[in-house]
Amino acid sequence: MSSISVPEFYKNRCIFITGGTGFLGKALLEKLLRSCPEVRCIYVMIRPKRGKDIHERLEALLDTSLFDKVRTEQPGFENKVIAIGGDILDDNLGITEEDQQTLVENVSIIFHSAATVKFDEELKLSIQMNVLGVRKILKLAHKIKKLEALVHVSTAYANCDKEQIAEAVYPPPLQPHKLINAVEWMDDEVITTLTPKLTKPRPNTYTYTKSMAEYLLTEERGDIPVAIVRPSIVGATWLEPVPGWVDNFNGPTGLLAAIGKGVLRIMKGDFHGTSDIIPVDIAVKLLIAAAWYTAVERPKDVKVYNGTTGQINRFTWGEMERMSHQYFLKNPVNSMARLPNPRFTKNAFWHDLNVFFDHIIPAYCMDLYLRIAGRKPIFVKVQDRLQKAVKSLDYFTSNQWNFANDNFHMLLNKLSPEDRQIFNFDPRMIQWSLYMENYCLGTKKFVLKEELSELPAARRALARLKKITLVFNTILAIVIWRVLVGRVRVARDLWNLVLRWTSYILMKLPRAFKSSSASA
Repeated sequence: MSSISVPEFYKNRCIFITGGTGFLGKALLEKLLRSCPEVRCIYVMIRPKRGKDIHERLEALLDTSLFDKVRTEQPGFENKVIAIGGDILDDNLGITEEDQQTLVENVSIIFHSAATVKFDEELKLSIQMNVLGVRKILKLAHKIKKLEALVHVSTAYANCDKEQIAEAVYPPPLQPHKLINAVEWMDDEVITTLTPKLTKPRPNTYTYTKSMAEYLLTEERGDIPVAIVRPSIVGATWLEPVPGWVDNFNGPTGLLAAIGKGVLRIMKGDFHGTSDIIPVDIAVKLLIAAAWYTAVERPKDVKVYNGTTGQINRFTWGEMERMSHQYFLKNPVNSMARLPNPRFTKNAFWHDLNVFFDHIIPAYCMDLYLRIAGRKPIFVKVQDRLQKAVKSLDYFTSNQWNFANDNFHMLLNKLSPEDRQIFNFDPRMIQWSLYMENYCLGTKKFVLKEELSELPAARRALARLKKITLVFNTILAIVIWRVLVGRVRVARDLWNLVLRWTSYILMKLPRAFKSSSASA
């Protein structure tokens, strides 16, 4: 078994995926179908949503552009994907007895990625989804007759209270079962009051409950072969199935969309700090390889893989600032409010000053213009929502961590040369400048839903906006200067000096030209 390739291992096996309708889950599903073409079937847990049943949601998912490549290479691939009705919040995951029996009889591999990824989620709901959800998955896993691997998707920031983060599970300050029991009888108001004390020193409920989930998994797994994969900040695809694919505003994508529109111009963050982004296609290759290794090698302990890039192929927030500015000027989005001009700063006073003058005041001015034009004002509300979203990221843009990658490299080295061609998750191959250009284009195309054929018109609009901005800034500078000249003696004296020097130079220029002509 140790020499079996990754595609051979998945041949004729059935897989169960939770969170298959999420960003990471979709990319995982697509890669399995495309690169393990002889997989027997993939069960995807889906809950009804917005008036659509699970089959309609699955059909809509598989009909997206993400699956265009596998649709071309493997016609009829849809027949391998089976929707399983379920909800991580329900007892027994909300899966019917009949469907449970189907999973028990057929599944070999479980990928558990269902979770709430909201940083500021209420603690009770975060525990129910991220911690109790793991317990429910384990309950099902213990019943499955031929389970070979359970891969749990965690986060590299589960232990962000530490600077040095090993590929190991850390004991939490409070036992998971005690927290679960306490949350069951406490009312919501008490939980809300206690949340900051419970989660401290972690910055939010997301990282706190993810850490709890890891510990619970190791404590209650029994003899189930388990692996934990910790991706860092999951971003758009690097190469597969198309460069720059992304489908939501989470994480850096929301920042890029706001930068491209010109509504986000300054953020708290360390310009020189590590922006530990991992492309989603690299993350799913790591997941697939982790399941393969867990099933084939059967390690005695729970292997943890820090899926990070910072210590392997470093990328900084400053580089993101520079590249996003460069590529949104090269490939602008439609309907920009202002010119893209992102900046990171660690200085809180400078940040707040810039937010007031460069975000809030312009938002009120643009809303005033909309009111005069008889349109609905939107910019102040957009700024309010944007500042709340950006604030939740401050902790991660202002700090950095050293992640160990021993297991990560071990697993990479276990891949055969053939498997490396298909499942290479080595971050050293990422060219960050090319990645960021594709990421900006992907944000425009896949998230903002703008056609790339509209780029010429967007570039013309950008050129007009540059001229308008230049005129506006010039007028503003003159107005401010004239106010200063009228009120401040030093400014008035300086202004008069500038005028005298300008007059002197203008008087000398004709004489200089005459002298030059005579010499010629």
